[in-house]
Amino acid sequence: MTYHPKSEFIAIMMERGYLADCTDYQGLDEALIKGVVPAYIGFDATAKSLHVGSLIQIMMFRWLQKTGHKPLVLMGGGTTKVGDPSFRADERPLLNEEQINANIDGIKQVFANYVTFGDGPTDATMLNNAEWLDGLNYLEFLRDIGRHFSVNRMLSFESVKSRLDREQSLSFLEFNYMILQAYDFLELNRRYGCLLQMGGSDQWGNIVNGIDLTRRVLDHEIYGLTSPLLTTSDGKKMGKSQDGAVWLNGDMVSPYQFWQFWRNTTDADTGRFLKLYTELPVDECERLGALAGSEINEAKIILANEVTALLHGRAAADAAAATAKEVFEKGGVGDDLPTLDLSAAEVGDGMSIVQLIVKSGLAKSGKDAKRLIAEGGAKINDAPLSDAGLMIDVAALASPIKLSAGKKRHALVKLS
Repeated sequence: MTYHPKSEFIAIMMERGYLADCTDYQGLDEALIKGVVPAYIGFDATAKSLHVGSLIQIMMFRWLQKTGHKPLVLMGGGTTKVGDPSFRADERPLLNEEQINANIDGIKQVFANYVTFGDGPTDATMLNNAEWLDGLNYLEFLRDIGRHFSVNRMLSFESVKSRLDREQSLSFLEFNYMILQAYDFLELNRRYGCLLQMGGSDQWGNIVNGIDLTRRVLDHEIYGLTSPLLTTSDGKKMGKSQDGAVWLNGDMVSPYQFWQFWRNTTDADTGRFLKLYTELPVDECERLGALAGSEINEAKIILANEVTALLHGRAAADAAAATAKEVFEKGGVGDDLPTLDLSAAEVGDGMSIVQLIVKSGLAKSGKDAKRLIAEGGAKINDAPLSDAGLMIDVAALASPIKLSAGKKRHALVKLS
């Protein structure tokens, strides 16, 4: 469908590539023109940090606020106890309340870099669905809310069907998740006047359920908007690197490592990622994305600088760029490289180079490290490393050692 929006928010969502689908383009467009629209996205607290896969939703919040509307950041303190089964092959591990609250504390740190919190009409508010889910009376909930759901319809949603087609069963606990998420939208509308739920396209069924429930119970008109589920041009899920998830919290993935992840974007993804993850004008994103040959590397550096500046601040982005320049162009040792600090006691009579490569995060296991050395992908102080049996003692660490895996991944090892 080609829709020509009147509101700035939907225009930006379309132009920059955030929009996969909307339940009612015209109705939402008119609501956005009429006044401040409170909108929510839910984040379950399954880890201490969100990763790059959530960044598209966080950027949607940022644009929502910049165009005069109100972000409601919903932490799933209640729903995390159940676990979203959407498009998952197996059941999520269950977390206790203490773990969930610790994860929420970790996740909260990121949002203040993207949206402004406060009491103003367009200031963001952080909420926790445990506020209304923890105290639910089961029989009342079944009678008042459960009667509005058709099991036949719930079974027809792709997110459920894909799980039922596998041998791994869908537990009754997980099956309840979509009812609880629908109830979230109802409660957010009732308590905070929330008119819009946003999420990835895998959340479409859950969003539609919430809209339907709110119409039935409150007779209110509300809306849903989804973003595409992003994969990189080589088919990988967004947010993963060869070292695992690219977390947004700086204590889990350093600003330098985060910068490096974006610098390593493939040529084909650069223009698209500039539109989604930076605030550069669209025509500039398209110009940079169309560069060819070695010039596209300049576009990737701009992408890495802009994305890192939004999350970690401009100073951290500049430091990461300077370190990369020092390491790659001059073969030096940058100040901001991931660093492994070892005490003399830990080193003892010597530590094998294989252990150091694993401990510094350049390989996942000793086997991986040995393969890296055997295939000629490892370097020590920029010199090829061919001896997997090399031992490093305290004397060798009198000055820091730079380890490299391939051309793009480096770490320092030094005595603390």
